[in-house]
Amino acid sequence: MKFCDTNPSVQKWASEAVQIPYRDPLTGRQTVYVPDFFIQYVDKKNQIHTELIEIKPASQSILERVGKNKYNQAQYIKNQAKWASANIWCKQQGIKFRILNENDIFSQV
Repeated sequence: MKFCDTNPSVQKWASEAVQIPYRDPLTGRQTVYVPDFFIQYVDKKNQIHTELIEIKPASQSILERVGKNKYNQAQYIKNQAKWASANIWCKQQGIKFRILNENDIFSQV
């Protein structure tokens, strides 16, 4: 968040600002998914980009990292439904949807 506040390329950003409807595959109920961040920024070519970004642990976002933990398995299934709806919604809006995990955020020394 500090990065978004201090980076001159970031024009707008918000936390949990968008609600996307989706069907929860575990309950069958229609509900909403709220991605972590909405960010609009300008690149080096002065083109504007808008993205929705979700941050999740690799254990809930990468199939190979889910393992046998029932909670992580359930979260992975639920996340796949959320992200499928987010991808459709973002395409309709002409924006990008991106999922990040700790490997994307923290550099390994």
